Amino acid sequence: MKRRTLLATLLVAATLGASAQKAMKAPAGGKAISDELIGIFFEDISSSADGGLYAELVQNGSFEFNTTERDGWGPGTAWKFLRPGHSLGYIRPSMAKPLNANNPTYMTIHIERVKEFYDYAGWKGVGLQNDGFDGISVKAGAKYDFSAFFRNTNLQDDKDIRIALVEPQGWGKDPKVLAESTINVNAVDWERYFFTLTPNADSKNASLQILVLTKGDIDIDEVSLMPQDTYKGHGLRKDLAQALADLHPKFMRFPGGCVVHGGGDGFWNTYRWKETIGPRQTRKSQKNTWGYHQSLALGYFEYFQFCEDVGMEPLPILPCGVSCQGTNGGWGMKTQAQDVVPMSEMDEWVAEALDLIDWANGDGTTEWSRKRVEAGHPAPFNLKYLGLGNEEKITPEFEERFKYIYNKVTEKYPDIVIVGTAGPGSHPGNPDLENGWRLAEEIGMPIIDEHYYEPNNYFLNSRQYDKYPRTRKTKVYLGEYAAKDKKLIDALAEGLYLLHVERNGDIVAMTSYAPLFARKDATNWNPDLIYFDNERPYLTCSYYIQQLFGLSSGQYYYGDCVHFDGDAKGLIQPIENSHYGQSVVLNVKTRQLFVKLCNASDARKTGTIDLSRFKSLKGEAVRTTLTGKANDENNYEAQPIQPVQETIKMKKKMDFVLEPYTFIMLQIAL
Repeated sequence: MKRRTLLATLLVAATLGASAQKAMKAPAGGKAISDELIGIFFEDISSSADGGLYAELVQNGSFEFNTTERDGWGPGTAWKFLRPGHSLGYIRPSMAKPLNANNPTYMTIHIERVKEFYDYAGWKGVGLQNDGFDGISVKAGAKYDFSAFFRNTNLQDDKDIRIALVEPQGWGKDPKVLAESTINVNAVDWERYFFTLTPNADSKNASLQILVLTKGDIDIDEVSLMPQDTYKGHGLRKDLAQALADLHPKFMRFPGGCVVHGGGDGFWNTYRWKETIGPRQTRKSQKNTWGYHQSLALGYFEYFQFCEDVGMEPLPILPCGVSCQGTNGGWGMKTQAQDVVPMSEMDEWVAEALDLIDWANGDGTTEWSRKRVEAGHPAPFNLKYLGLGNEEKITPEFEERFKYIYNKVTEKYPDIVIVGTAGPGSHPGNPDLENGWRLAEEIGMPIIDEHYYEPNNYFLNSRQYDKYPRTRKTKVYLGEYAAKDKKLIDALAEGLYLLHVERNGDIVAMTSYAPLFARKDATNWNPDLIYFDNERPYLTCSYYIQQLFGLSSGQYYYGDCVHFDGDAKGLIQPIENSHYGQSVVLNVKTRQLFVKLCNASDARKTGTIDLSRFKSLKGEAVRTTLTGKANDENNYEAQPIQPVQETIKMKKKMDFVLEPYTFIMLQIAL
């Protein structure tokens, strides 16, 4: 028996039997299901974008932080004033003649003296230091691209500026220089300067220093330090982007979440996609719903590009003229605080949707599709799905505005699949869920988005989609869900629930766990699928469950191939209040069969597998096992729960043993 472990071999196994073969015909007895069941949902929560998936290493490089975002914040947040040696001068935020109206604040550096006194031979100059996001992590020999806009306000003197990556050595000591360069700035108007820094040593706690060495004044804005080695060269942090790609997601929903409609801050803070495309210095940064700054350097172009790089369908979510009912603490009020756009202004919000479709799919001859071409992507992105609204309370005001924008979009683009919302809590008996479904059926909505976060008992015991009417034309997108902890038992509960989702894959078209990312020491929500610091991601137990389901997508579900000992004949697991279950899925495109077994109980389970109907079944299978103690979890200190793989002999009929708190997947070539 050949044993293999860890994530890398999961990727090898993904290609098993999927070579250039023709699609097969599905044997009788299977149910047609969605093969896009597993996707991802990216929202900028817990510093998932700046300081996270977006690879930028400088924090507040545009000097736009302010107290609206967090008390005590301002243009100098994340920066330190430097005047080493006997240098004299000051810095001040300025807004006169800015780089761009969307980026109005910059920093002026005034240099009064840089002369060295006596035998002082240390550093000199006046300027700034940025420590990034809890330090800047750099690798020896790697290349980092520095850029910034400078304007020399003293026309008679060029300015020499020293740019360095350093590692502080403590009070009174010059920092250790990792990389440095000096540039000469003579531009009398804003001009961008570029060069590359290559550190001579690794550092987990580096800083970027900018020191002006010539007397006078100089303006600076849009400071950036980007690693050259990003995911497929498109500006995303490589290890975090790869962790997402390794989930094998079929789609990505973005940019939220509550971020879409401004959360609790009002329409001024609504996410407008048009402000997130084009050069970085023209994008309009703003407060993030979760209480920090978002530069929007990770914007719609980058989201669509990432979807293309990974092979995911993009699922952008747009606001529909209705605010979050949690506006300014509205969640705790006896009457909800939902605000609405006057109907006379709704065409502006309709245009947001129509122009986005044109930008993504147009041929380059229209206003918005030309902007995509000018940004470097001549080919269309082939947008298929569009979400309208996120978790809005289903009020009469919401219904009026949703139907207005829905009808306008479907009239012009009938092939776009619209994803609506079922309100903020998608539980049976919830008025919003009932009203959301009523609206969906009234207008013929293709897909409705349901959300719920619950303790693991809910996912262990509930099988709500078994009860959904089969006559409904509207499909379900389970857009946000998670058990409310990150232990193995929580992941197994989610896995058991996904087995039930697969069984109902004729009704449920898509799912995505949420939230996706959380930065260490900057976490707004728990649990999350992936935790990370500057060095690496930490993959939770739930991550590996999601990965197994992402690997095992298919078009047909077979419910009668696995039988657990002690169950009634013909009983298909998982059923309500039963903490074990199974699923068999066939991918006719890749000619692979997947058998998944889940035991979230404390007792061993045994049974039989009968795959006799699959005549071309090969004699080997890759078995992936995820197992441990119920309360085990992966964290920053230890990751005890890891998938283990082995190649086993495979028979068409065979017995199995399923240990407590264990998930097994068999991947079989046909």
